[in-house]
Amino acid sequence: MADGSGPYDIVVLGGGSGGYACALRAAELGKSVALIEKDKIGGTCLHRGCIPTKTLLHSAEVADETRESAAFGVRARFEGIDMNGVHAFKDKIVNRAWKGVQGLLKSKGITIIEGEGRLVGPNRVAVGSEVYEGRNIVLATGSAPRTLPGLEIDGERVITSEHALKLDRVPSSVVVLGGGVIGVEFASVWRSFGAEVTIVEALPHLLPLEEESSSKLLERAFRRRGIKQELGVFFESVKTTDTGVVVTLAGGKTLDAELLLVAVGRGAVSSGMGFEEAGIAIERGTVVVNEYCQTSVPGVYAVGDLIPTLQLAHAGFAEGILVAEHIAGLNPVPIDYDGVPRITYSDPEVASVGITSAQARERGHEIVEFTYDLAGNPKSQILQTQGAVKVISEKDGPVLGVHMVGRRVGELVTEGQLIYNWEALPSEVAQLIHAHPTQSEAVGEAMLALAGKPLHVHN
Repeated sequence: MADGSGPYDIVVLGGGSGGYACALRAAELGKSVALIEKDKIGGTCLHRGCIPTKTLLHSAEVADETRESAAFGVRARFEGIDMNGVHAFKDKIVNRAWKGVQGLLKSKGITIIEGEGRLVGPNRVAVGSEVYEGRNIVLATGSAPRTLPGLEIDGERVITSEHALKLDRVPSSVVVLGGGVIGVEFASVWRSFGAEVTIVEALPHLLPLEEESSSKLLERAFRRRGIKQELGVFFESVKTTDTGVVVTLAGGKTLDAELLLVAVGRGAVSSGMGFEEAGIAIERGTVVVNEYCQTSVPGVYAVGDLIPTLQLAHAGFAEGILVAEHIAGLNPVPIDYDGVPRITYSDPEVASVGITSAQARERGHEIVEFTYDLAGNPKSQILQTQGAVKVISEKDGPVLGVHMVGRRVGELVTEGQLIYNWEALPSEVAQLIHAHPTQSEAVGEAMLALAGKPLHVHN
């Protein structure tokens, strides 16, 4: 069927997280599936996003722990960063995962079509001269780094995260434009590698979508690490020089650096793909969908970064599964995006699930909240990390949000996810015994306090 014949039950355009998850689940449900990908299966997350950035962050953690080893009674000498070695570690992890996904898709009997696809009708996708017909089409074309009007990316001095992942050296200094997840993670890596880093963010706080107290804890931790911050300040212009860049901020302040990383978000890849010609509604570049990821054209779905939901690989996985099950008639439950965990893998990490206190008040909830400082958590002290676990609950009701800052707290967010999504009361969680000494105790201590029976808490 790879010669362009059909129809397939489902033709998926894009082999990233959302696209390949949809293909896998659909194949499990007995559907015939064609998956079209112009680059490498796995998309941004696997090759240019989540996985490679986390390998850099782990290398950064090892660098910091080597520098600080004397505090733990270990004699070690930090001699510098070997970027070839860092990239070799990164590429080994990425390639292993890539081969694993390819093998999984082939084992399910999914037809993989290499090439650039374009929608040429409500149920047809063209790849070159071949046309593939599907009873259902799933659009999963993903996203690409955004820039600002008049800000030109040259790939040398003014770069995006995709260029940063291939950088063959540790820059002496970097200005990071954007204090969201991508900007914060790269700032953390480069500082650990020895660079001078300044983050410029137009909004008043880093990670502006997080609980404000989490943002403040991160800002404080970054200041201690020597990461400079220009918050609530707009970028005005950049000029390249023989040695780097000069960045001008609103008000006239200038910043000199070797590189400018533009990390102002990612935009959906939707133009020139034939979507609008097929009648698919698009707003501000993203495809409009309902709670089942259905577009305005019957039989055409869209998932992942292409739609205006959370730009997270695991949200894409869930959307792909949802679509496959909807096509198969399983009547799946729509996704509650508040219940999707969110993690920034900097040092310290920031993790959350549920809603913020500001959102809770906007929605009319009467709330109670408790913040447990990691200074009272022995495992966090062993790890030499600072931060907090903040829990927000409805007065006499369920937990509405769990917000955490500290090294490795991303691994704790799964418990928060279960608590939020199962609408648990603090008193119910307080009955559960957390292992000692673990960082998970910080969640348990916060729940004990909210339940009215605090343990390791100073009044």
